[in-house]
Amino acid sequence: MASRTAAPALPSRLPEAAALFLRHGSPRLLLTCVLLALGVRLSLGRFSMSDLLPVTGLLALWPVQEWLIHVFILHYRPVRILGRTLDFRLPRSHRAHHAEPWRPELVFIPLHSFVYSLPLLAGAWWLVAPTPALAFAGITGHLLLTLHYEWVHFLMHTQVVPQTALYRRLWRNHRLHHFKNEHYWFGVTLLAGDRILGTAPDPKTVVTSSTCRALPGSG
Repeated sequence: MASRTAAPALPSRLPEAAALFLRHGSPRLLLTCVLLALGVRLSLGRFSMSDLLPVTGLLALWPVQEWLIHVFILHYRPVRILGRTLDFRLPRSHRAHHAEPWRPELVFIPLHSFVYSLPLLAGAWWLVAPTPALAFAGITGHLLLTLHYEWVHFLMHTQVVPQTALYRRLWRNHRLHHFKNEHYWFGVTLLAGDRILGTAPDPKTVVTSSTCRALPGSG
C-alpha cells in the first residue's frame, strides 16, 4: 500500500494530531452541537434505562449507515442526463480526498453538508423517539458517533502509528480502501457493514485497482 508516501508535515503524535483536528470547522461544529444537545438532554431530566435504547439502536445501525453513505453518496458516479452531467458536492469532495489523501482539509465532512444533515438528524429523532428526552439522547449519541468518525478518519490520514489492536484493524481496513481497491472496505469506525454486505474479502484475493486515486468522475 502507498501509505509510505504520507506528507512529512502531517502529525505523528496524538497531541499534535488533536491540535490540527480542532483547527478544522467540522470537528469544532460537531463538538459544539454535542455539548448543546447534551445540555438540553440534561436539562430535561427524567433519566432512566430507556436512555440506552437510542444508543443501542445507533450502535447496531451505524456500520450499515457508514457503508450505505460511503457506497451510495460518497462514491456516487456522475451521470449524463439530456446532455448534462448530474453530480453533487459531497462525491466531488470525496473524489478529491481519494486523489489527495494526505490533505487534511479533504478528510473532514464538508461544512455545507451540515446545513441539511443536522436538521434532518434532529427531525428524524424527533419523529421516532416517544419523548423529547429520548429524542435528545439519540441526537447526542448520533453527534458523538459522528465526531468519533471524524477523529478516527482523520487519524488514519496522519502519521500517527496505531497503538491498539482495534485501531490497527480500522487503519488497515481504510488504507486497503484507499490504496488497494476502492470497491471494498468501506467501514471506517465499525467494520460489520463490510462483513454483512460482502465487501471485506481477503486482501490477497483482490487485485490492486488502478483507480484508487482517480475515482470515476474525477475528470
